[in-house]
Amino acid sequence: MARGLGPLLRGRRRQLGGVAFGLRKWKSSVSLQAKMPPCDFVPEKYQSYAYDHMLKIRERNISPSLVTYYKKPLLLHQGYMQWLFDYEGRRYLDLFAGIVTVSVGHCHPKVTVATQKQLARLWHTTNIYMHPSIQEYAEKLTSFLPDPLKVVYLTNSGSEANDLAMFLTRIYTRNFDIICFRGGYHGGSPYTLGVTSIGPYKHGIANGFGCSTTMLPDVFRGPWGGSHCRDSPVQTIRKCSCSEGVCHAKDQYVEQFKDTLNTCVPKTIAGFIAEPIQGVNGTVQYPKGFLKEAYQLVRERGGLCISDEVQTGFGRTGSHFWGFQTHDVVPDIVTMAKGIGNGFPMGAVVTTKEIASSLAQNLHFNTFGGNPVACVVGAAVLDAIEEDGLQKNSEEVGTYMLLEFAKLRDKFEIVGDVRGKGLMIGIEMVTNKTFRIKPPMCITKRDADFAVEVFRTALERHMERAAEK
Repeated sequence: MARGLGPLLRGRRRQLGGVAFGLRKWKSSVSLQAKMPPCDFVPEKYQSYAYDHMLKIRERNISPSLVTYYKKPLLLHQGYMQWLFDYEGRRYLDLFAGIVTVSVGHCHPKVTVATQKQLARLWHTTNIYMHPSIQEYAEKLTSFLPDPLKVVYLTNSGSEANDLAMFLTRIYTRNFDIICFRGGYHGGSPYTLGVTSIGPYKHGIANGFGCSTTMLPDVFRGPWGGSHCRDSPVQTIRKCSCSEGVCHAKDQYVEQFKDTLNTCVPKTIAGFIAEPIQGVNGTVQYPKGFLKEAYQLVRERGGLCISDEVQTGFGRTGSHFWGFQTHDVVPDIVTMAKGIGNGFPMGAVVTTKEIASSLAQNLHFNTFGGNPVACVVGAAVLDAIEEDGLQKNSEEVGTYMLLEFAKLRDKFEIVGDVRGKGLMIGIEMVTNKTFRIKPPMCITKRDADFAVEVFRTALERHMERAAEK
């Protein structure tokens, strides 16, 4: 399972993707050259329980399934844009954005003000009555999507959105089987666990009835891949002899997809769900053109195509607002969450009028989905993305970071692959972990320089330690 490249600590002890490095008992000849970029924001003084008492409460009262990273877990107190502050006032550059959730920046002023105004006006009513913000938000959100994707059902999370999308495909098509990629993550609910194909998320109970996995078209780890496969400024180090416009790897993975259709499911299916770029599995990208052919094959079987945009949506890939647009496809259903609310719990399912109507045959209701506060938050996030130029920033800073990290791959043999698009970046080590780098989209090139330098220093210190053993 991929690990997030979390906040980078300023000071004596720096932490990187679960690996702490610093001065402690071992002295390194490698020094950190870059300084953390300045920040004018001054955090409030921490006034809650002492750190040790917080640890005791967590052990006693918080579910043990909620694991923490680092030997000494971070106790974060406040955030502002790309910065986080811990209980001692130390500042961190956030490179993981609360698992790809903080899109426009922690406590973005525009989003904060809009939320405060709505909290003073109306928190909650019910969707059996009208309130202005749900209509306003539905119109604004769908304006970012192509026809005929113009009907919204608002939820509270990505798992809930994908759960509903699966339900919709089965109701509309009157078929049951759904295909997904190995390595995909689509949620942790009992329903979505069927299409989440990552071992540590699987529990020893029945799940996945009617869900079939197919080979992941991974051009780095998979059996086929070359030097021109990915829609990324950084390609794999694998070589190929494909001529322009031809991709042998793509063709082979399409054949595997056909084999799944021919052997694992009935002649008609409900649908196919995929992330445009796999997130939890380590920012895995498919060969260019693959998803377009897969969509066509699914539709020939009567199935609907679901694009899980929980991590790739809202401009994160840089070149496009939605991940599916980078594959030149239009899905039948789009699911979204995380960055949709910049940390506020909300999600959405967007589809066509025809498909959405199938849910109206019987009652389907959501208490909190589309509540007044959520809709105002969502609208403010869309405004901030446009006004702050964050999609363009994702493309420019993300491309810069990818190319800089690629230089480290070429220098250090322990780095196997660098991949991604925009501010959705993965670094895969030759053994062990994959680092996921997905910061708030307001990060700057100066921040990127600091992040790359810290990562370079960590690699050099690791190599130095290894040489001393």
